[in-house]
Amino acid sequence: MNKQPGTQIKLTNVSIVRMKKGGKRFEIACYQNKVSEFRSGVETDLSEVMQIEQIFTNVPKGQVAKRDDWTKCFQTDDMNKVIEEILRKGELQINNLERSHQLSSLSREIATLVTEMTVDPNTNRKHTVGMIEKTMSEIGFSVKADKPAKAQALELIKKLSSEEGENTLPIRRARMRIRITMPGKDAKRVKENIMKEVEETEEDDMGQEWEAIVQINPSAFRSITDLVNNETKGKGRVEVMGNV
Repeated sequence: MNKQPGTQIKLTNVSIVRMKKGGKRFEIACYQNKVSEFRSGVETDLSEVMQIEQIFTNVPKGQVAKRDDWTKCFQTDDMNKVIEEILRKGELQINNLERSHQLSSLSREIATLVTEMTVDPNTNRKHTVGMIEKTMSEIGFSVKADKPAKAQALELIKKLSSEEGENTLPIRRARMRIRITMPGKDAKRVKENIMKEVEETEEDDMGQEWEAIVQINPSAFRSITDLVNNETKGKGRVEVMGNV
């Protein structure tokens, strides 16, 4: 629904994107969460992103920017092109309540990812999300709104793995349990390189065929699979048996 100049705009579920250009301020009113979707390419339809397809100088006060101003500053009279530039390059305005809610939600997402990716090395059981969140608070882990949750989860795992002391949560990456089989003659050539990637060996039988059941970090799975496939010309196999 279009708002007329000078009318108040109710700021429910609205994200404001602001950009200064040519000494003037321009703002647009978007749906929450849609700005990041547009910037990442998930959403391409402007009408799905914009609450009001209009360019403002002040969204909350409903003050619409003069056409002459934005045409001159952006050097185009195509409103959609101007809106797209503001969307891509402008600064997303987040109020304190939104910011707090966003960081709280992101913090829980990080804790959930850490729970999924790790275990307590003493018991091989997963920590609860609550325990991870409590530890994040205790070690003063700073959640960053502009960084993906997975990158921050990996950063937290690294930090917790390297910290020592009674108050730190014991943690390690959950390992993959895999079975490797290949002809013995190939194994003699590549076994040493494969075992460099292994965290723990459960079984290791060498005969005409080599069979081993081992535990690895998930990050090593790709390199082991590539090594087995390339060196055995498709005669070797890597099977995932679960996580430990």
